[in-house]
Amino acid sequence: MNKIYHLSNCGTCQRIIGEVGDVSGFEQIDIKVQNISPSDLDLAAEQLGGYEAVFSKRAMKYRSMGLNEMTLTEADYRKYILEEYTFLKRPVFFVDGRAYAGNSKKVVASIKEALNS
Repeated sequence: MNKIYHLSNCGTCQRIIGEVGDVSGFEQIDIKVQNISPSDLDLAAEQLGGYEAVFSKRAMKYRSMGLNEMTLTEADYRKYILEEYTFLKRPVFFVDGRAYAGNSKKVVASIKEALNS
């Protein structure tokens, strides 16, 4: 099942979803309504190099909670992502069992390539 975890009110997420092409067959999940499932988070972390790779250090709460001054473990990253949707790097695409997270040009190009193959 192809999925997209995103924020419906995030302009960047919407731009990327529009940019990658036809996502009509995707389950689109607004993480403000339903956070990423533990199993999907575990799969993304496994494929992308750990929980830190899918953790957003740009989230406003990262600094306000003082997390930037702490040494976080992989277990900490996982816990914070599951507790608070803002810590998930987004959007997160699952295309044919493969995970892609973030909004860099390289990630977007990889998603487009996966959809066109």
